[in-house]
Amino acid sequence: MKLNIANPAGGLQKVFEIDDDKKLLPFYDKRMSSEVSGDSLGDEFKGYIFRISGGNDKQGFPMKQGILCNHRVRLLFKKGMSCFRERRKGCRKRKSVRGCVVGPDLATLSLVISKKGEAEIPGLTDDQRPRRLGPKRASNIRKLFNLEKKDDVRNFVVRRELNEKKKKAPKIQRLVTPAMLQRKRYFR
Repeated sequence: MKLNIANPAGGLQKVFEIDDDKKLLPFYDKRMSSEVSGDSLGDEFKGYIFRISGGNDKQGFPMKQGILCNHRVRLLFKKGMSCFRERRKGCRKRKSVRGCVVGPDLATLSLVISKKGEAEIPGLTDDQRPRRLGPKRASNIRKLFNLEKKDDVRNFVVRRELNEKKKKAPKIQRLVTPAMLQRKRYFR
C-alpha cells in the first residue's frame, strides 16, 4: 500500500511504499479523520501521530466521509457533495465510492501529520516550502496581518517578484472604495 503523507506545517508531501501488512495493521478498521500512531511503520516515524484524510481502493474509487463501511457503494450525488463535480446545473449522478473505513483493499492511503515525532523525515519535515500566493480578498488580508478597519489593505498585499524590475500583486476583491460607494448610491 502507498502512504501519501502530507505535512501542512511545511507545505510538503511525500509518498511511501509499504509492502509489509503487519506494519499497516493499526490503520485497519479505523475511520477517516481518526488519529493513528505511526510507531508501527518504522523507526523513522517514531512519535508521529497521523490523521487519516482519505484514500483510493485498487480500482481507483475514492473514500467518502460518512459512509460507515469498508466496501463500495453507489450513491446519488448532487452539487456540493464531495467526490462529485457538477457538469450541468441541477444535474445529479449515481456514482460508486468507497466507504470511510480503512481496509486491506486500498491502493493508497492519505495521511496528514498532526503531531511531529523526534526524528526528521527527509523530504517531508526537514524543509519548508512557503505558499506561492498570498490572499486576494480584502477581509482575508486583514485577517492575515491583524489589521483594523481603518488600516489601508492596499499596502499589505503580498507581492510576488518576477524579476529584478517587475513585481506582481493580485487585484484586491471586496475592497470598499469611494468609487464603489458612489456606484452603489447611483444604482439604488
